[in-house]
Amino acid sequence: MLSSDTYLIFIEKFCSCSPGYTGSYPQLKSPIFSSMVMRHYGSLLLLRINHLGRTFPGDICSEENQIVSSYAAKLGFEVEQGYTNHQFLGPEGNVDVELIDKSTNTYSLRFPTAGWYLWSATGLGFVVRDAVTVTIVFGSWSQHLGLDLQHHEQWLVAGPLFAITAEPEEAVAEIHLPHFISLQGEVDVSWFLVAHFKDEGMALEQPSRVEPFYAVLENPSFSLMGILLRIARGTRLSIPITSNTLLYFHPHPEDVKFHLYLVPSDALLTKMIDDEEDRFRGVRLQTSPPVEPLTFGARYIVSNSAHLEIIPTELKLSYRSPGEIQPFSKFYAGQMKEPIQLEITDKRHEILVWKTVVKPVDIQLGAATAPPAFSGAVFVRENHRQLQARIGDLKGVLDDLQDNEVLTENEKELVEQAKTRQSKNDTLLTMVEKKGDRALELLFRSLSERDPYLVSYLRQLSL
Repeated sequence: MLSSDTYLIFIEKFCSCSPGYTGSYPQLKSPIFSSMVMRHYGSLLLLRINHLGRTFPGDICSEENQIVSSYAAKLGFEVEQGYTNHQFLGPEGNVDVELIDKSTNTYSLRFPTAGWYLWSATGLGFVVRDAVTVTIVFGSWSQHLGLDLQHHEQWLVAGPLFAITAEPEEAVAEIHLPHFISLQGEVDVSWFLVAHFKDEGMALEQPSRVEPFYAVLENPSFSLMGILLRIARGTRLSIPITSNTLLYFHPHPEDVKFHLYLVPSDALLTKMIDDEEDRFRGVRLQTSPPVEPLTFGARYIVSNSAHLEIIPTELKLSYRSPGEIQPFSKFYAGQMKEPIQLEITDKRHEILVWKTVVKPVDIQLGAATAPPAFSGAVFVRENHRQLQARIGDLKGVLDDLQDNEVLTENEKELVEQAKTRQSKNDTLLTMVEKKGDRALELLFRSLSERDPYLVSYLRQLSL
């Protein structure tokens, strides 16, 4: 067993990979945590979370890994291998989070004893004095922050939004609200503000302190709240943020598709992207941070060693609330027989900021444990009436089907000659259904790319 001094040194060496790491964790020596530290310092398990949602020993330092492991290190937690996204890490083990209303993303749980608790799937943490019941609702900045502030150069959304209530309220000593601002360079912690949204409007509060990955509210009031950055008027600074690349693949025997996201390191945002990709049978292949904090609002170029067409090649690093459509680059890699190196380069400075190599064996392992195959053909057949009523402009879809030799020129003209939009849709659907599953799969692919909102909506109805 390690001595406590050796353990603290080990923690600091591990967490030094975190952007903005300050080099010390005074909370480890505070009275409220001392008993937990002495109880758990024996063996900290370092974890790497892979695309399958399982945990494996490793030393790869990703943002998702940093959030779990650096917080665990603060308290001396042993991170249990049975931990899931719907649990808080706690001083006496994992605490289950109950989803009580899926439509409003409302969760409830009870912390059984005093201590420090972390929901690593969101980055949200609590220090409690006694047993307490907490309710958490995920919010959206776009629904609550006025457009004048959303696009004002002095304001920057710096983390997710939560509506939090507690019973009894006095049992909560601290709330730790996650943020993705890197505390490097010229960032001033006085810029950090907690925005509370109440019936009378938005109120701002200075956090008690700001740490890498989160800001602390002591003896908090409860509301819909999140972190904003307010920058002094006339200041022209590049704001560094911690970010992640999320790489997903969509298995197909003839043409593997990849989606690459570049997003702020917001665990809640990552979870929402995971959920959206999962609905379309996307498998997260890896999550990894760029080599250094990137600049908010900057543009980055995506490229690959196989000279495959990437659409779009340029990604802007920005924040969109969970639930909004997140921008990504996509490309097709055929049957994926050779490794492909992916790179992201800072467009302005022409500096390589991220790269990875995807190997065929990665796809094989991921496909072997992927969810049961989703059938686009079945989807189109089951949603014939909905698609007939809701498909909009068919021009791009007809072009796709003609390019893939599903439709002839005469068949395309026959669809276009129908008098109403719905009759055009019905003619096309009936025509393609008669051609079999391959034609329906190609129609589904085209609809997914041309009208992802419609396909997502119909798939959610069938859940």
